[in-house]
Parts: sequence; structure tokens; C-alpha cells
Amino acid sequence: MTDTPAEVRDPFALTGLTYDDVLLLPGETDVIPSDADTATQFSKRVTLNSPVASAAMDTVTEAPWRSPWPVSGIGIIHRNLSIEEQAKQVDQVKRSESGMISDPVTISPDATIAELDDLCRHYRISGLPVVDEHGTLQGIITNRDIRFLPDEEYATTRVSAKMTLAPLITAREGVEREEVIRLFSKNRIEKLPLVDDDGRLTGLITIKDFDKADKYPQSTKDDEGRLRVGAAVGFFGDGWERAMSLVEAGADVLVVDTANGHTRGVLDMIAALKSELTAAHVDVIGGQAATRAGAQALVDAGADAIKVGVGPGSICTTRVVA
Repeated sequence: MTDTPAEVRDPFALTGLTYDDVLLLPGETDVIPSDADTATQFSKRVTLNSPVASAAMDTVTEAPWRSPWPVSGIGIIHRNLSIEEQAKQVDQVKRSESGMISDPVTISPDATIAELDDLCRHYRISGLPVVDEHGTLQGIITNRDIRFLPDEEYATTRVSAKMTLAPLITAREGVEREEVIRLFSKNRIEKLPLVDDDGRLTGLITIKDFDKADKYPQSTKDDEGRLRVGAAVGFFGDGWERAMSLVEAGADVLVVDTANGHTRGVLDMIAALKSELTAAHVDVIGGQAATRAGAQALVDAGADAIKVGVGPGSICTTRVVA
């Protein structure tokens, strides 16, 4: 077989390579693997412990997928959801590994067990602190307290009739990790309410948070110890309402996500979000950018990071459709 001269080869012929065909040439180093730092600046205010971000696609990133959630990176919840459902999923991620939950979900002693059941199902938790109208801790109620209550009595039974009454095992904000573990172990409890000097609830620590922290020590978290999460928004229709709901739900990042980011609507949306005071703590990412001019336009609009490239993958038809 005669080789075809390079100058007459088909310029559109494909070359297929696998990982086995490619070697990243090693250089001299004095760093051992355990000391390697893969932390990466994702946007102006968000740093990831590893350079991994999952795509805002309905086949890729949703909150129930938390088990393999890119905990050392960040996931972007897709927008092929109702506003309420997308915000709910953001909230679920923020509460899924919280260290100390600074704004725990609570319930009133006068609420029904049916209302308790709805809240626990919504937030995927097993119990709630019980507080009065002043936020003072009255007790706690968990699945164990209602295990033998017939379903037909949920609507008529009050939380006050089934809850474990105060005084409870509690701690103050800022309690050391070793003391938390000691309290959990000694008292065989799973939830530790945090209270101030007047008995008002100020936070909550759960044993599950400690289990997750041990399992995922490299989780990328915010200043309150909660997992980082982003969410995608559009620039027309319900885009603004969606963005504000996601900000309220606790999103760290909003991704104005379209096929062509060099679009007036995208640029206007980014500029509006960056001028919105209630969203001042949230980074805004613009995309997609396929040219230098497009990237510069997104920067000029105020984007905190740029999403580069238009998806060419076998399961992503964005490039073809656009």
C-alpha cells in the first residue's frame, strides 16, 4: 500500500485518538500526588476544589442526583423545569450537606402531623425542630415520634401531641467539631439544635452532615459549609422571575445559558442581573461564546465568567439546531 502524500490528503479526513494514544509528557516536579492542589477559580467569587462542572442538561444535572454530585466541583441545575421545581432543587442541594444549617426548617407546635409530613417530604429530611412564634425552641419531632400513628390521624393530630419536649440536648453556635461528635455519641441523638442564651433556635447540626463530610472531604462549599450549586436561566419569557427565585433559593451561580451568547437579550440579562442589588452576592456566567468578540461582549456586560464553545457532543445537538 502506497502512502498518500500529506499535501494531497483529504483535509476533512477524521483522526481518531483514544487516551491510550496520547501521553501528557511529564516534567520535573517535587510535588507528591497527595500534596497536589487542583483548586480552580470558577468565577470571580467561586473557587472549586477540582475543575469539574456538570452541564445544565436535563439528562445530566438534577438535585436527586446528589449521590455522585460533583462535590469537589459544582453542578448546574438545568432550566427545563418549572420555576418552583428548579428553585426547590437548588434548595435541596444547599441543605444536603450543610455543616451547620443556619436557617433550619422549623414547625409550630400547633401544626398538624400532615403538615409535618409534607415539609419532611419536600426537604427530604426526617424531622424538624419545633419553635413558637418567637423562635424559641419548644422541642423536636422526628419520624420515630410518629412511627405508630395511623395515616388517617395525620390531619387531626397536632405536633405538640407527639413531639419530644424541651429541654433537649443543645449547643451554642461555634461549638467545636469534637464536642458535637461527643454529644451525638453520648446521647445517641441525630440532630443537635443550636440555641442562644434566650433559648431561641439559631441553627441545627445533623449526624448525616458529619457522615457526608467524612465521605466527601473535598466538597466545594460556601462560607456557611453548604455545597455550591449553580442554575441555568434564559433571557426571555420567565427568565427574570426564574433568576430571582433561584437567587432566593440560594444559588451561588446563575448561568445565562443560550446557544449564542453574543445576543442582545443575553447581554441585557447579564447587565440587569449585575445591577440587581438582591443578586449582588451571586456570580453570573454568560455563554455560549464562540468568538473573541462574543466573549468580549459578555465581559463588557459584566459577566463574572464566560462559558466557551457550542456543544458538539453526540447527545448535544445545540450546534446543529442553532
